[in-house]
Amino acid sequence: MSANAETQTPQQPVKKSGKRKRLLLLLTLLFIIIAVAIGIYWFLVLRHFEETDDAYVAGNQIQIMSQVSGSVTKVWADNTDFVKEGDVLVTLDPTDARQAFEKAKTALASSVRQTHQLMINSKQLQANIEVQKIALAKAQSDYNRRVPLGNANLIGREELQHARDAVTSAQAQLDVAIQQYNANQAMILGTKLEDQPAVQQAATEVRNAWLALERTRIVSPMTGYVSRRAVQPGAQISPTTPLMAVVPATNMWVDANFKETQIANMRIGQPVTITTDIYGDDVKYTGKVVGLDMGTGSAFSLLPAQNATGNWIKVVQRLPVRIELDQKQLEQYPLRIGLSTLVSVNTTNRDGQV
Repeated sequence: MSANAETQTPQQPVKKSGKRKRLLLLLTLLFIIIAVAIGIYWFLVLRHFEETDDAYVAGNQIQIMSQVSGSVTKVWADNTDFVKEGDVLVTLDPTDARQAFEKAKTALASSVRQTHQLMINSKQLQANIEVQKIALAKAQSDYNRRVPLGNANLIGREELQHARDAVTSAQAQLDVAIQQYNANQAMILGTKLEDQPAVQQAATEVRNAWLALERTRIVSPMTGYVSRRAVQPGAQISPTTPLMAVVPATNMWVDANFKETQIANMRIGQPVTITTDIYGDDVKYTGKVVGLDMGTGSAFSLLPAQNATGNWIKVVQRLPVRIELDQKQLEQYPLRIGLSTLVSVNTTNRDGQV
């Protein structure tokens, strides 16, 4: 019994060693299979995606400024308030503008009366010309009748001279009447009352005064949220004074800054998946590439980097890429300007423009 036990004991380590080798072989094969699968997945799928977390939500910021000078009487909206297009944001004192409007209306009425009087005078002057023509014809007829009598010494020279002077005077009066008529016609230009330059100028002043009065009520140009309010009641403002901003809740986009090594296969129209820190992975926005900027951020900076020194160090540049968001998703999951996002662009389809 002891001899058999001694002969069987050395075989147990050999069996354990064989199992270990087979296990290591299986693990090695498993790792190889996983590596090959990862490589195939990368080659077929992952290599067509470009990602960056250097991406932020952007949108329009409508700067609200007055178009006229004045004193602020009331501010109707504050930061974070939701306003609709046409809602009053700020009211200015309308006293001066209202007086200017009334003055312009009075000036228009006066211009209409004066122009109308000129048109009436035109008819009177035209009638006066006809009267002067008749007077000239009568004087000429009297003179022609007296000439034979004067030649026959039947009338005196003085009477003949009076007849000649009457013709000259009648001709002069006719010339004056014609000149007055022409001068009057030059002022009214033979056009309708509403087309007269003086009336049109006065009407323009009325419209300008009305606009100035309307502009004392500063309204929102579009629907959105109030931000960066800087105006206070009682402030004296001018057309260059920024009052506040209105940020639309829709029509937002993402500015993604990709490395220059990532944009070789990027084209306009490629689909994009976006996740945000505010909602996490639970909400995935869909979008598309709508444009690649024409320069990197450093190229458009106020003081571009100068690389003409001997201590130059190459830095990988980033190019802003504009990504359009799905507006329906924005309505369901609203975003705010400046929020961080993670962007993944599918570059499989490369038929679009750069």
